[in-house]
Amino acid sequence: MCVQAGKRETDKDKPTPCRWNETVELFRTRMPLRKHRCRFKSYDRCFTAAEAVDWLHELLRCSQNFGPEVTRKQTVQLLKKFLKNHVIEDIKGKWGQEDFEDNRHLYRFPPSSPLKPYPKKPAYQKDVIKFPEWNDPPQSTSQENIPVRPVVVNSEMWYKRHSIAIGEVPACRLVYRRQLTEANVEEIWKSMTLSYLQKVLGLDSLEEVLDIKLVNSKFIIHNVYSVSKQGVVILDDKSKELPHWVLSAMKCLANWPNCSDLKQPMYLGFEKDVFKTIADYYGHLKEPLLTFHLFDAFVSVLGLLQKEKMAIEAFQICCLLLPPENRRKLQLLMRMMARICLNKEMPSLCDGFGTRTLMVQTFSRCILCSKDEVDLDELLAVRLVTFLMDNYQEILKVPLALQTSIEERVAHLRRVQIKYPGADMDITLSAPSFCRQISPEEFEYQRAYGSQEPLAALLEEVITDAKLSSKEKKKKLKQFQKSYPEVYQERFPTPESEALLFPEKPKPKPQLLMWALKNPFQPFQRTRSFRM
Repeated sequence: MCVQAGKRETDKDKPTPCRWNETVELFRTRMPLRKHRCRFKSYDRCFTAAEAVDWLHELLRCSQNFGPEVTRKQTVQLLKKFLKNHVIEDIKGKWGQEDFEDNRHLYRFPPSSPLKPYPKKPAYQKDVIKFPEWNDPPQSTSQENIPVRPVVVNSEMWYKRHSIAIGEVPACRLVYRRQLTEANVEEIWKSMTLSYLQKVLGLDSLEEVLDIKLVNSKFIIHNVYSVSKQGVVILDDKSKELPHWVLSAMKCLANWPNCSDLKQPMYLGFEKDVFKTIADYYGHLKEPLLTFHLFDAFVSVLGLLQKEKMAIEAFQICCLLLPPENRRKLQLLMRMMARICLNKEMPSLCDGFGTRTLMVQTFSRCILCSKDEVDLDELLAVRLVTFLMDNYQEILKVPLALQTSIEERVAHLRRVQIKYPGADMDITLSAPSFCRQISPEEFEYQRAYGSQEPLAALLEEVITDAKLSSKEKKKKLKQFQKSYPEVYQERFPTPESEALLFPEKPKPKPQLLMWALKNPFQPFQRTRSFRM
């Protein structure tokens, strides 16, 4: 590639837990296993390194998170991480320090899967923030010591409270809601924005893709209201603006060949130098424009690319969470990239690369990358930037549905309430409690797996208990198999998987017979001849 700003080789770590676990589970459950021979010895349920590369490469190419751009070399790098983290092991049980190569060497799966732990989805996700209600007291007021007189709802009180239904409107009074503070409004914006994002992504919780504590509500409000007529964010702190020379270079390429306002002379290759200047600036940013802590949130949206409308809506909300200076730099960069790709008068900026390919490959890493880079993260960034460049005008707009619903909520809480005689007595009555209704799919899941998960955990404890002898462990496993055959069958689907837990001991050599020692070999002696 002619220009790839900020590209550097680093010590690459492991993928994030969600994508890592998904790939490991698919690899362990679907990788074909068969018998192989090596050095006059047979090994059951194993595979060669080349077979693993072939199968996993095809899996990654068909995955919606990675795509057909995955190379065989990247697949080998991922299998090296599998060997290092004991997802696979040498046929003799070695792992960790051994190197994985694309050859005929034999490997197998260990008895237990070393999946990374990640937060479990709660059965019921409460609101992120409790919104203020009409009868909420101010935070400095306590109602614990206020005496409450029990109320008996008789026919006369019922008549007063329901007189509107029969056409009589009694005298009413106005109850002014306690004034919402700036902190209350910020909490409402943060809570409703995150709830909206959770609904669009179809998740039970945002804990797997986002740290809610790092979300700044002031950023959301600024990105919604402090914008220009063109929809670009306006910064209060001018020191965080793009440098003047970078902004001039971006305008030059975005408006090519209309460069009458530029004072510098034009020469052959001038546009390539201008482009390199922009690429160098964005390539040396301290963190990507979409920030490190929002990486998993943006990657999770890639699963919605087939549903274009939902993906655009999810990207809109994620971009609202960005710091205002990052959102402004992203808006200006995407406008420049799109205009360059559509400008037929623009000369070639790099030999051997199309303009669109050059834009994506040059700026993908400065837009999205994880803090602990891995080989496949670059492919995810390319997919995201390509979709962002095609739909940047919609994605970088403020979602009007979200803005309207939040503004209506704030206005409702500030509105004056009308109360009729006897209506304020409701607070003394105990509120009825209700069961939360769940979906049929959640009910079937709880019915099928609610009791099996603890049993599976108990089985793993028995398997991994080093204090038990082999005889005691076999006895306990037989009892478990007899009591819970389905859970046992899921853990040991084949006799070979059960045999790996108790490897056969080498047979002892046959001992010499005792009678042979008592009657050692005697030399030939002459016997007496028999005569007739």
